[in-house]
Amino acid sequence: MKSDVIGKSPTLFLASLLGLLLMAAALISVPVNAEDGYDLWLRYPPLEADTRERYRPQLRQLVIPERERSQTLQAIERELVRGVGGLLASAPELRERIEGDGFVLVATPQTSRAIRGAGLPLRDLGDEGYLIRSATLDGHKGTVVAANTERGLLYGSFHLLRLLQTNTPLADVDIASQPRIGLRLLNHWDNLDRTVERGYAGQSIWDWWNLPDLLDPRYTDYARANATLGINGTVLNNVNASADSLTPRYLAKAAALADVFRPYGIRVYLSARFSAPVEIGGLDTADPKNPKVQRWWKDKADEIYRVIPDFGGFLVKANSEGQPGPQDYGRSHAEGANLLARSLAPHGGVVMWRAFVYQQDNPEDRAKQAYSDFVPLDGQFDDNVIVQVKNGPIDFQPREPFHPMFGAMPSTPLMMEFQITKEYLGFASHLAYLGPMYEEVLRADTFVKGAGSTVAKVIDGNLHNHRLTGIAGVANIGSARDWTGSIFNQANWYVFGRMAWNPELGAEAIAREWLQITFGRDPRILETGLAMMMASRQAVVDYMTPLGLAHLMATGHHYGPGPWVSDLARPEWNPAYYHRADRNGIGFDRTSEGSDAVSQYAPAVAKQFASRSAVGDDLLLWFHHLPWDYPMPSGRDLWEELAHRYDRGVQAVGKMRTQWRSLEPLIDAGRFDKTARLLAVQEREAQWWRDASIAYFQSVSRRPLPEGVSPPPETLEYYKAVEYPWAPGH
Repeated sequence: MKSDVIGKSPTLFLASLLGLLLMAAALISVPVNAEDGYDLWLRYPPLEADTRERYRPQLRQLVIPERERSQTLQAIERELVRGVGGLLASAPELRERIEGDGFVLVATPQTSRAIRGAGLPLRDLGDEGYLIRSATLDGHKGTVVAANTERGLLYGSFHLLRLLQTNTPLADVDIASQPRIGLRLLNHWDNLDRTVERGYAGQSIWDWWNLPDLLDPRYTDYARANATLGINGTVLNNVNASADSLTPRYLAKAAALADVFRPYGIRVYLSARFSAPVEIGGLDTADPKNPKVQRWWKDKADEIYRVIPDFGGFLVKANSEGQPGPQDYGRSHAEGANLLARSLAPHGGVVMWRAFVYQQDNPEDRAKQAYSDFVPLDGQFDDNVIVQVKNGPIDFQPREPFHPMFGAMPSTPLMMEFQITKEYLGFASHLAYLGPMYEEVLRADTFVKGAGSTVAKVIDGNLHNHRLTGIAGVANIGSARDWTGSIFNQANWYVFGRMAWNPELGAEAIAREWLQITFGRDPRILETGLAMMMASRQAVVDYMTPLGLAHLMATGHHYGPGPWVSDLARPEWNPAYYHRADRNGIGFDRTSEGSDAVSQYAPAVAKQFASRSAVGDDLLLWFHHLPWDYPMPSGRDLWEELAHRYDRGVQAVGKMRTQWRSLEPLIDAGRFDKTARLLAVQEREAQWWRDASIAYFQSVSRRPLPEGVSPPPETLEYYKAVEYPWAPGH
């Protein structure tokens, strides 16, 4: 027997079936604006209707006057069509020449007669700078993106899209921009087995096993995201390098990635293991003075450039934490760096030699050791060597003073090393916007040439007239769908890139820009999100390492509190080494009466840090060992202030949770829910940090809890017993 529907007519049957399908879809559908974070700041959702109508007459035509377009020009065209088409819900028409008003001309003087005749001030913008300017050309009104090179056009095109994403008027736009720093790199601490040291967002995005044959589309999206920020280099492998990275098999894999990245202005670099001549070269030494070793590195460099013609160079960790290096042969860091630099020099490559060094048998304050090792070598490095210095003298702590090496080596270019991944700031699960930290360091005044000698002016070459300049960020990127483990972690990648282009940019302005691009322009989102982001780093400092304390994290994985750890073989691996708490007081004396680390700074800075009243609360215990009853500016004594800071940190996270809940109607469900869950994790772990730390320091100080401070709910022995042997990134 036929069904009633089929018996009536095929057309009616199909219509009924379609209706049933639509009803079913309605029951199981998800919101049309559901997002998972994959698109980063390249989302391009339609702008509000009135905004679209304002922009459309100005963006009718995309003019790229080059018939045989290079891969970079093709990438520019795809991005502008995709971006403008998404934001305006209609793509611009592609033209070879201007045909009426409302054009966007993307060209260099070499490819456009109109650009050549416009007299634009391009000469001083270099190879990566650009102009975005409203103009009248051939009698027609439009917008020009002009540069000396295709890389400049690439960066200018992404800036144009950022203007649209933030609703910036184009009618009278006139922007000239060029990078202040030459090398703007991500350092991936990724291993060949796809584990990531200090990685909290899944596996490495580099699928070494299937490279070079399979190229994940994510590689192109990675390049697009970096190009929007002006990041122009990537170190593919861990600084704790495997020599296998330099074998022909793995060089072919790196070359495949270089081919993907090249159209987006990104060069590939590799971390080099100093002992590679022994481990993969068959030699019995890696001594920089040995002619066979010198020849091996020269031949290896020639081999690399045959497969990667624009290879950027080597990043090297040597004689640090057990890594091999030139000191194994009685040679200096300069001699080791110069060995590699001379192999790369004929090809235009550079060596980035890390200054993160400390030795187990060195009794000197760990905060002083890098300065002591490197400053005497000033002027001994070859011209294509740049020394890479962490932002602070210990190890990426939630707060440190700026590294004393900045400004202390006027004859050697120094590059900044920031950590984007949050090794010491709660991994990927804690909201901690790092823009204020980067800004704090970059704007710190070294005073080596008087007031105004900021760290930013050291690394951009202005202070000492260096041509080779650089900044690196240890990446927080992994195979997680949202790239970084949470939406707000994306902001740290973003702010690093924006400050790498221009270290004078402000953290708050960048946060506002990121919020607009990521969540939209609703004033409630911007106001609340900005308040959360700008308070978040200080909250982490308060509940982890208040008042200048440092390195209180548990051993090895650096997850959770461990201020009681004091039995490790190396003194400087023990948290107790850094806080030095006893019955009488707390803090590390780095004045002239202690380790005298203050003397490594310029006199004006040293005087400030050595003064208990001038150093400020934020770095007080970094430089001073003080009695528990030391009077603080707040009117509390030191013990009371310490407990207050721990409580304040927990309260700040609770406030962030409340602020985020208020935005639920304005944020898509997926991104809202994940962030809300992570904030709950953060509040629980902030409370854990507070309770464990107060329990320990009270046991040492033997002081009663201050009035209004609640006791930890568990015993100190309970907190000491907590272990995490399988913590990620370790």
